[in-house]
Amino acid sequence: MFIKIIYRASQFIGTFATVFLTAVLSHGSDPALVVVDPEEYPSALRNPLKGFRPDMGGSVSKSRFATLARHYIKWNDLEQKKTDDLVANIRAYSDGKWAKLRGTGVKIIPRVYLDWDRESGNEYWPSDLESGDYSSPKFKRRLLRLIEALGQCWDSDPRVAWVQMGIIGFWGEHHNPHPDLEMQKLLGTAFEKAFQNKQVLVRHPNEFEDFEFGVYWDSWAHQEQTFRLMHGAGIDRLNATKGRWMTHPIEGEAAYNWGNYKVQPGDDPNDTLSDPEHRAFFIDTIRNLHCSALGWIANYDQDKPAVQAGAEEVQKAFGYRFVLEEFSFSPVVRNLGDLRIKLRVKNTGSAPFYQDWPVRLNLLDPLSHRVVWSQEIENVDIRTWLPGDDWDERVGRYRVPAKTYSVDTTVPLPGNLKLPRGEYVVALSIPDPELEELGLRFAIQNYFEGDFHPLGIVAYGVNPTGRFTLLPESFADPMGE
Repeated sequence: MFIKIIYRASQFIGTFATVFLTAVLSHGSDPALVVVDPEEYPSALRNPLKGFRPDMGGSVSKSRFATLARHYIKWNDLEQKKTDDLVANIRAYSDGKWAKLRGTGVKIIPRVYLDWDRESGNEYWPSDLESGDYSSPKFKRRLLRLIEALGQCWDSDPRVAWVQMGIIGFWGEHHNPHPDLEMQKLLGTAFEKAFQNKQVLVRHPNEFEDFEFGVYWDSWAHQEQTFRLMHGAGIDRLNATKGRWMTHPIEGEAAYNWGNYKVQPGDDPNDTLSDPEHRAFFIDTIRNLHCSALGWIANYDQDKPAVQAGAEEVQKAFGYRFVLEEFSFSPVVRNLGDLRIKLRVKNTGSAPFYQDWPVRLNLLDPLSHRVVWSQEIENVDIRTWLPGDDWDERVGRYRVPAKTYSVDTTVPLPGNLKLPRGEYVVALSIPDPELEELGLRFAIQNYFEGDFHPLGIVAYGVNPTGRFTLLPESFADPMGE
């Protein structure tokens, strides 16, 4: 037996449905389920581990969507000579530089580098290493020591999102010089061993092919690189042959300072986002390559309406976007009974969510919205909620559409000592299990502050008082915090 409810405007279930449900329950039938169709939130969301990604600095706190920040780190800021306590230095440096991000929901993508560019004086080698020496046994020993220390400090650090390999070449971009096959094996093996928890990303998709690494492409959608195997076409091949995007992030930055960048992606971030041709091309590359986040383009002017409107479109394309299409629940549960829940969710974004975060079922106080009881829903892995694939630029959709993922389970409710009898708001949440900061938000209108998605009212151990839904005007704006 089902009662269908759709959240629209101010519609809500009334007395007739309550009486009908009570009659069904009193005759001993299987408990009826209230079925809710949440309305999709139309705008972009500030969600963890995706979107516009500024570099460390003032733009992080000012960015509307930022939950990621890349941090360039000079090697000699971590180590001046071999006798230094490298692990202690890295931890002290990280704590000092990242302290101001506490409570912001922003995670770091660090990249260590040695040489900034061709200009003399922009080298940052430890004092007891020879600048420019990428091949000697001494350098390789120190390189392995550094990577091991980075892993000890960052692999379990909840402030770190994932790690860009860096180190070699200008800006740590693996050119000038390129890592040869021997260096690729050395680096790949060392990073693979050091980082068991954090994703490692490399600069070129045609390198490190024997390792399971993601990619950072630092000239995203550039006119001269989009169709080259070292860059855009290489990411496409890696995704097509190994499905790399399904398990590892694809990210990077746009580039507005070399070659024919004015052809694509445009003159500057504002041009990319406000010009329909540039914006469509940029979104097509995000969709096609399953991109999660990008920098430089994050430096757009948020005060210009046309630019901000374009940023909304691009933010919706980045990474994952979980739309809760349907939610069903038992509206009346006896004391020590089971709460039946069913949900259907679709990822309308471009990439998965790569972390194993829990989906929690919460019972909230109807007035204060305070959590009274909460439990993780077992056997739900949101990393498997994949988007579509094979982007069709002509019609703007995936040829292989996103699947709808279903959960159907019962959750036992505790006795009176842990959960007093009464009526509660049933809500879903996907919190960060390591930091009590920004949780993952479904793209639906049903939202309470604190990253809760309220979906109905359950009567636990009592008779219902009149309705099983929430008034839409009680919802907050998911982008309001």
